[in-house]
Amino acid sequence: MKIKQLLADKGNAVMTVKSTDSVLDAAKLMAEHKIGALVVSEDKSHIDGLISERDIVRRLSQIAGPVVSEPVSSIMTSSVYVCQLEDEVDYVMEVMTDNKVRHLPVVCDGKMCGMISIGDIVKSRIQELKSDAEHLLKYISAR
Repeated sequence: MKIKQLLADKGNAVMTVKSTDSVLDAAKLMAEHKIGALVVSEDKSHIDGLISERDIVRRLSQIAGPVVSEPVSSIMTSSVYVCQLEDEVDYVMEVMTDNKVRHLPVVCDGKMCGMISIGDIVKSRIQELKSDAEHLLKYISAR
């Protein structure tokens, strides 16, 4: 299965923040939309970084209180792994596993066009396994 199929099912909306937004604003946006990461982008098209729940927790463990008023740029991950629409889900799963990341922006023609999470991949895998099991049961029943 390719990433474009996953995005077709999930949709390609991506929540973003600007690097100058506060960490508190980012945390509130994640909570409001029940998501674990935001792409940092000044124009909602190009990827400047990624801020995740993990980034916030790591920074909180270092300096506690004042982190929520800091700009997102102070804690975002600047080196962001991305994937393409034509990438196979297995490849994307490897990238996530090898690099210990749970979110990958999807890039089309150099611009962001979606976001894939490990949850999206797990959901897709479960659906594939259910479909395979149903096909096998039909095959066995037909014999």
